[in-house]
Amino acid sequence: MVERVVATDATLKFIHYLKDIHGPLMFHQSGGCCDGSSPMCYQQGELNFGDQDVLLGHIADCPFYIAKDQYQYWKHTQLIIDVVAGRGGMFSLEGPEGKRFLTRSRVFTNEERIELGLT
Repeated sequence: MVERVVATDATLKFIHYLKDIHGPLMFHQSGGCCDGSSPMCYQQGELNFGDQDVLLGHIADCPFYIAKDQYQYWKHTQLIIDVVAGRGGMFSLEGPEGKRFLTRSRVFTNEERIELGLT
């Protein structure tokens, strides 16, 4: 099955580091506002999700959500979550670590779109 969200090896390692400090984590792909369009990392249960959010999948066993309207723009792409040096989101757990999560993407192939029911 095609995954809608994946993470780089560096990101997976960093998530495990954050989990050792903060416990179970969850992610939400921001749609703009205060922290731009960064993937935001929170302690699990810190945000409430509902009908206006889509669970894209899991990275490092952490649920990864995106707002339904944002999903409509990005549903034809696989999100690739990376970690880079820099200032993280002001509400995201990686902020004090001198790193930030970054979303990269790639367009699904025709075969992947068929598998995902996007055609």
